[in-house]
Amino acid sequence: MPRWEPDARQRLVSAALHLFSEQGYDATTVSEITQRAGLTKSTFFRHFPDKREVLAAGQETLSRLMTEGIAAAPEGATPLTAVAAGLERAAEAMTPFNRELGPRLSAVIATSAELRERDQLKHVGLAASMADALRARGVPDPAATLAAEMGMLAFKDAFAAWVKPDNEQELGALARAGLDRLQGALPELG
Repeated sequence: MPRWEPDARQRLVSAALHLFSEQGYDATTVSEITQRAGLTKSTFFRHFPDKREVLAAGQETLSRLMTEGIAAAPEGATPLTAVAAGLERAAEAMTPFNRELGPRLSAVIATSAELRERDQLKHVGLAASMADALRARGVPDPAATLAAEMGMLAFKDAFAAWVKPDNEQELGALARAGLDRLQGALPELG
């Protein structure tokens, strides 16, 4: 086996999620993950500081894509239009690998209060990054924070719909539709 596997990160994530599903998060060791992936422990630790971080794999990339999309939105775009551009940019990067492992990831996270809390912190971090990107565009608070939170809610719901086996829609379209639904509900708040 070559020393540097080009798909090592994906193999580690896939192996970890399968093992977490089969025997539980707490019962799974890094050694078992690397053995299942056919890689070494040193390769694991080049990619992740610990097994918890496997569950947040790609968060930095997702945050970067969302903020790049917001920054690239046309000048004069409304905050929600800019957020939609960020969601669409992030959705374009999602692959069949993400779609395949999404339900498994959700199931693993649901088994542990610690993992659910960590997942919520991930969402808070993504929303904060989007709000910062909106502020950089000149959007004041609380509009920047509200638009970012709406974007995260739309993306979370869109991802859950996207990974369903019977879904035929693209993630970007689902995210945009979700954001439109949320925007349409705002007048109902009074």
